[in-house]
Amino acid sequence: WQVTLADARATGTVNWNGTRYDFVDAPFYAEKNWGGAFPSKWYWVQCNAFDGYDRLSVTAGGGTRKIPLGQTESLGMVSISCDGVFYEAVPWTGSMEWDVDCWGKWILNGRCTSGKRLFEAEVRATCNQPGVTLRAPTQNDGLAYFCRDSFLADTTLSLWALRWDDDTKDYVRVDGPPIIDCATSKQGGVEVGGGPWWDTWKATSNMKQP
Repeated sequence: WQVTLADARATGTVNWNGTRYDFVDAPFYAEKNWGGAFPSKWYWVQCNAFDGYDRLSVTAGGGTRKIPLGQTESLGMVSISCDGVFYEAVPWTGSMEWDVDCWGKWILNGRCTSGKRLFEAEVRATCNQPGVTLRAPTQNDGLAYFCRDSFLADTTLSLWALRWDDDTKDYVRVDGPPIIDCATSKQGGVEVGGGPWWDTWKATSNMKQP
C-alpha cells in the first residue's frame, strides 16, 4: 500500500453516465496497491477536505496480513500532513489502536513516542450512507466484491503534541491548545474490506519480530 498523493489538488473533467463534471483545484488523493492480493481483513480512512483548513490531510488504515512461516499480524497507521509538516504514527515508532464497526464507525488513535516529533492523533469517522460494494484483488478468487466504500463520512481529526512525564512514566499531552482541535469534514473516505466482519474490530498494532 503506497500513498502517492495525500493532499494534492486536481483540475480536469470527469464524464459519468452522460454527465460532464468540471473541477478546478479540487482535493485529490491517489494510492497504489502492490502485490497479488489485499490483506485478509482491513479498514481505511482518508480525508483532505477539512472545513477551514487549506492544507490538511489524514490517511489512516490497517489490516491483517500474512508474514513468513504461516503467521499473520494485524497492524495500523495514522499519517497527517498539516501545513507542510508530516506526522506519522506507525508500530515501530509508537502505538496504534482501532475500534472499527462492520460498517458505520471508525475510531483510530495513533501515538508517536520516538524521534523528534512526539504526538498523538485521533481520527473519528461515521457514515450513515450504505456505501458502495467494490471489487478487490483476492488470493484465490481474483477480483471479487470484497470491500465497501463511501466518500460521505463525517470525519473529525485531532492532533496533540506529547511530552514525557516523570510522574506517570509515560507520554502525556502537552498543556495548552492542541495542534489540531477537532477539524471536521463531511467528505471523508472510509472503507472496510475482507473479513470476517461479524462484530466490532478492536485491536492494537502488534508487529511480530523475526
